[in-house]
Amino acid sequence: MTITVGSIVDGVVTGITKFGAFVEIEGGVTGLVHISEVANAYVKEVSDCLQVQDIVRVKVINIGENGKVGLSVKQAAEKPLPSQPRDGLGFEDKLAKFMKESNEKLVTLKRHQEGKKGR
Repeated sequence: MTITVGSIVDGVVTGITKFGAFVEIEGGVTGLVHISEVANAYVKEVSDCLQVQDIVRVKVINIGENGKVGLSVKQAAEKPLPSQPRDGLGFEDKLAKFMKESNEKLVTLKRHQEGKKGR
């Protein structure tokens, strides 16, 4: 099977550098996962997220004219659909929850302050 941009494949981490990780994918092809493509969060050290011999799912994000393959771990990760947030709450539900918690905190604060005035 030939490797095409956009395909998601499994690979094995073969090397770690300061700027990324080398991953061998099908057909013995080795590509680079740049440090910015390792995770959705800030990555200071690639070795904090990946180790040699780890099996990872990667997305082919580019193939250069020189045959270099660019890979991404974060783009291969399953993402929730925009209509189905990860926590199951939509914007209106989150807003209602925030308002309820905020009002409860205000009531508690007012009671505490009134208790100090009565002393």
